[in-house]
Amino acid sequence: MSSLRIFWLIVFVCVCLVQLISTQSVGHRSLDEARSERQRLVQKYIKTLNKEEGAIRLVGGDAEYEGNIEVLHNNKWGSVCDDEWDMVEGRIVCEQLGYAGVRKVTHSGYFGPAKRRFWMDNIFCEGHEKELTHCHFDGWGVNDCEPSEAAGVICDAPVGLEPEPEVQPEYYEPKYRVHYTHKMDVRLRGGRHHKEGRVEVRINNGKWGTICSDGWGLLEANVVCRQLGLGYARDAMQTDFFGGSDIAPHLITGTECYGNETSLNDCLHHDYLRGVLSCHGSLNHVAVVICDHLAPDLVIDYYEIERTAHLEDRPMALMQCAMEENCVANEAYEIQRDDPDWRYATRRLLKFTASALNTGNIDFRPFKEKNMWEWHMCHMHYHSMEVFATFDIFDHSGVKVAQGHKASFCLEDSQCLPGIPKKYNCANFGDQGISVNCSDVYLYNLDCQWVDITEMNTGSYTLKIAINPEFKVAEMNFDNNAAICNLLYTDTYARVDNCRLVRP
Repeated sequence: MSSLRIFWLIVFVCVCLVQLISTQSVGHRSLDEARSERQRLVQKYIKTLNKEEGAIRLVGGDAEYEGNIEVLHNNKWGSVCDDEWDMVEGRIVCEQLGYAGVRKVTHSGYFGPAKRRFWMDNIFCEGHEKELTHCHFDGWGVNDCEPSEAAGVICDAPVGLEPEPEVQPEYYEPKYRVHYTHKMDVRLRGGRHHKEGRVEVRINNGKWGTICSDGWGLLEANVVCRQLGLGYARDAMQTDFFGGSDIAPHLITGTECYGNETSLNDCLHHDYLRGVLSCHGSLNHVAVVICDHLAPDLVIDYYEIERTAHLEDRPMALMQCAMEENCVANEAYEIQRDDPDWRYATRRLLKFTASALNTGNIDFRPFKEKNMWEWHMCHMHYHSMEVFATFDIFDHSGVKVAQGHKASFCLEDSQCLPGIPKKYNCANFGDQGISVNCSDVYLYNLDCQWVDITEMNTGSYTLKIAINPEFKVAEMNFDNNAAICNLLYTDTYARVDNCRLVRP
């Protein structure tokens, strides 16, 4: 049988399956709604089977409407990194696949580590895009991501496919703290020294077991290191390098910590008493930590934000370098595309200075190794981190209405306390970082140190500015990494006040 016949046979089967689903649900919806949903799902299958550029699919989930995201580029499937991944991007993915909406977005390889190269990183969607590849991102294959950083979604299930209550997938089940009558012991095993290894737990002096690493990150790892008296988490991984679940089976899953707990007992877990645990991935899906008594600790200077915030109307002719780095809203790129006199158009910018002080006991260093830094012609220096700060504006309902997107950053000692010499400098391919008791200052007059609010209505909003927002670099704690402020925006001025420190 020819490959073309096989292709159309598969399409026919998909159509039949969708027809069956639609027929079963006609009692709950109109015939037109059923046909519309059938058409959307058929288009999803045809685009994927045709191997069209930009097609997406979900892998690793227990149902067709959930999983890590893979995108097709140059006839090859690749993964999507979870940097800057949120509900806006998740909704676009689910709608592109033909589902009604998104129920949840997932991070940290929730459905298992990425099994293919990362095609897309730092995806920046505004919400009106019809396909994921219509959003801004760093470029095909450009990324700084580990396999454990796969992005995923859980879409709204098609009518007729919703899981029955008694067999709901694990992530819909509530999470609990360990009951106060139960004792959970923690230890590290398999490491090269006592400060690293796979995390093992036991409950009420029972058998030792591992932790499924669904959603495992630095927040959870920090709790383990603190509980064991080993300082702070230097790294949190999903790996069988120190032994997999074949050595010690999974005992708990779905661990979720705020980060300031004193023990894993205080964190949330799925019901560890039900006997059967669901863990996406294979034997390598084991929680691992590396602890250290030395760690940086960045604090954002919100007084500087309040002092320097102001409006500026800037011609697009002076923003070409910034536009190359996706630092303006999508509407600006539409003007650039459609209007031959786009250089004379102006954008309204909310500008401010952002300063990050390292109050830890060791230098803050970039996530990337030096050989992976990228040279930027516009700024004439290397950028060592793709996402070091984020700037977001929310309305009273908590909906994000504008965001600043700085594609890359260089880190240096801009200011230091008296007696502290500057060590890091962006110029001449110098080492980058932030020394203890030094600050990296991004002044308001620098490119991309703003939020493009041209299309935003006047009124009262909330401004959130965060540094190290994705917890890529380990710190002592993250509760002082972001500032939330009141923003009053009028036709003639903007005022930022009443800032307070929070976590990203």
